[in-house]
Amino acid sequence: MAHDTQSALRVELARAKVNLALHVTGQRPDGYHLLDSLVAFPQIGDRVALEPAAGLELRVEGPFARDIDGPSDSNLILKAVRAFAECAGTPVPKVRLTLTKRLPVASGIGGGSSDAATTLRLLEDYSGNYLPEETLHDLALSLGADVPVCLYPEPQRMRGIGDELAPGPQLPVCGIVLINPKVGVSTPDVFKNMSQRDNPAMPELPGRFNSVVQLTEYLSECRNDMQDAAVSLCPEIGNVLSAFDVDSRIAFSRMSGSGATCYGVCELRDAMDIERQLRTAHPGWWIASGSLS
Repeated sequence: MAHDTQSALRVELARAKVNLALHVTGQRPDGYHLLDSLVAFPQIGDRVALEPAAGLELRVEGPFARDIDGPSDSNLILKAVRAFAECAGTPVPKVRLTLTKRLPVASGIGGGSSDAATTLRLLEDYSGNYLPEETLHDLALSLGADVPVCLYPEPQRMRGIGDELAPGPQLPVCGIVLINPKVGVSTPDVFKNMSQRDNPAMPELPGRFNSVVQLTEYLSECRNDMQDAAVSLCPEIGNVLSAFDVDSRIAFSRMSGSGATCYGVCELRDAMDIERQLRTAHPGWWIASGSLS
């Protein structure tokens, strides 16, 4: 995290949450689906900045700023600030938050959840009010099922409805390319379109993956149980996966979350080149690359 002591500006990358594998293992009576997922946080994301101000203020800028719906008061970042103050028993802090929205909205990579989790971390750091881990987890969960996993942007295994978290394996040094075809896909529609909801859990995870080959061998034994349903609703996802398939430098590709963003794993040295070539070939797609961890 970058600190500027003169202006007390704090800035952090709100990393994308990528489901490297996503198994749907059941459904609770209340309708929530049970998951088993390996989650990674590449060095690709939104930017959240916090600085002192006359009152609570949120500014949204960046390429996807206009895609954020609804009044700013209902924004998850502002909800996070107010919920944090309530939990900490302090007045709502007088801060200006600037969100640079670089990740597509509602795209299966947890952008809004990561923004909210990053805000909570920045608030703890800014106020010196560090909440007990369990309190912070419950606060994050009250903001959304994907917020707790985003509090610690490192590999994790996510189970239950997303609330049961365990440290994931150490990932190898490698690159990742993310593509979103800029076509929306509704998570409830994807769940409705799934033919089976009681699938097997992920195979046992090792403590670490030493190479891209080891990682891709493991991932090839896993699934994204939402992928087929999403592709049938949004055929453009299939076009994205085909674009990965024809590039021999991509070791493995799959859809993340409920879509429509897909990821391709590659050697770190190839990531930027792959991104550039894909951008030229598909100017209408959102494409980003970086280190997987």
